[in-house]
Amino acid sequence: QVRLVESGGGSVQAGGSLRLSCAASGYTYSSDCMGWFRQAPGKEREWVGSIYAGGGSPFYADSVKGRFTISQDNANAKRVLSLRMNSLKPEDTAKYYCARDRVLRDGRCPSDASRFRYWGQGTQVTVSS
Repeated sequence: QVRLVESGGGSVQAGGSLRLSCAASGYTYSSDCMGWFRQAPGKEREWVGSIYAGGGSPFYADSVKGRFTISQDNANAKRVLSLRMNSLKPEDTAKYYCARDRVLRDGRCPSDASRFRYWGQGTQVTVSS
């Protein structure tokens, strides 16, 4: 089992920045994929970006590319995934979730929420205009 606990989020004006963190515990592997998703009221859960736990460059949805940055800190047995969000827009308002699971059989990191078994509790981000 894997437990993910998120922190951060809050309310900010358009153009502002926020940082989310997601701490993992339990049975995690360097071959895992970690992702950030968001869900606005009345909308489906949307993929934001992902990174391989073993390293490598993160990859992002077009809607956040250039504004959001995913990073991870595995030093000293910490397993913390972060999402730095800059130049926030009102349309970024949503509940944000971190997710983690094994990579697909072909080694790819999925962007489909249904492919992730482990989820954080979610944290609200509200951007006002």
